[in-house]
Amino acid sequence: MSTEKTLLQRCDSKCELCSSGSELSVYQVPPEANDNPDNCVMICATCRGQIEQPDTITANHWRCLNDSMWSQVPAVQVMAWRQLKQLSIFGESWANDLLDMLYLADDVRSWAESAGPSESDDDTPPTLDCNGTALQAGDTVTLIKDLDVKGAGFTAKRGTAVRNISLTSNPEHIEGRVNGTRIVLLSCYLKRSN
Repeated sequence: MSTEKTLLQRCDSKCELCSSGSELSVYQVPPEANDNPDNCVMICATCRGQIEQPDTITANHWRCLNDSMWSQVPAVQVMAWRQLKQLSIFGESWANDLLDMLYLADDVRSWAESAGPSESDDDTPPTLDCNGTALQAGDTVTLIKDLDVKGAGFTAKRGTAVRNISLTSNPEHIEGRVNGTRIVLLSCYLKRSN
């Protein structure tokens, strides 16, 4: 059976990202370069256009990722993660919220990060934790000190784990969710968790 037929059967003739049924085509998920159905997704022309030209992204179109990110197909998970990451770089807070909920197995996360959008240029200094360890988007960190969260009315306690962090344009700050609230934290009060 051809890759296209296998994918059409897998996706029930609907885009695996937005569920549209029109103008479907096979998309090889980078950096994979073979026709193995496990390394491909079936997507519509709208999704393909916005993936291949990120400057044309229409944020509301991608709200469909709220459903497709839960797919059991690793290639679909990778594409959902990459698009959510791209949207979060563009400042879409709802995409950050979905990224906070999305769990990827280690091998799938490595695949997603291997060719996904980059948040920083090479000349930007790295974000370092209290021990000088470089932090990456998606890392889990632990607070090393109780921190008063201004405006939120609570104290983030020492030892609290902050999962799936986001880096900011300031290398001394990260964003993460504590007690259900997305806040900015100083990296000098954080320790990267293994």
